Amino acid sequence: MPRVVELIADDAIARARTGEVGPEHEAAFAAIDADPNNALVVVERDGEVVGTMQLTVVPGISRGGATRLLVEAVRVDRRLRGQGVGRAMMAWAHAWGVARGCALAQLTSDKRRTDAHRFYRSLGYEQSHEGFKRPLPPR
Repeated sequence: MPRVVELIADDAIARARTGEVGPEHEAAFAAIDADPNNALVVVERDGEVVGTMQLTVVPGISRGGATRLLVEAVRVDRRLRGQGVGRAMMAWAHAWGVARGCALAQLTSDKRRTDAHRFYRSLGYEQSHEGFKRPLPPR
């Protein structure tokens, strides 16, 4: 878990909202692991975690009841970017979604991550919507 959190928080954009590894991350992983519609994926090279992403299957009513693959927190070790790791991860994610009946893959990316946007467009993703987020109060 520490390496996954480190990869997710490897830039200033994510660092502030991810924080240091703690019990909240362990609880989140346990919840993801217990849910058959979720997967926290890691990529290892020579025994080191070099990539991660979270995949979620989301049933839907729109688009004729299409099930969607939600791809979140895609990160590749900075030293390996541009070497095909992210492309291989996304191909694997798409196959994982198809195997679960997903008809559409979707993701969000911070507006400031222009390199990531180029990468996703190169994979056939279109910037089709404007996204919104709102914090909710704690329970």
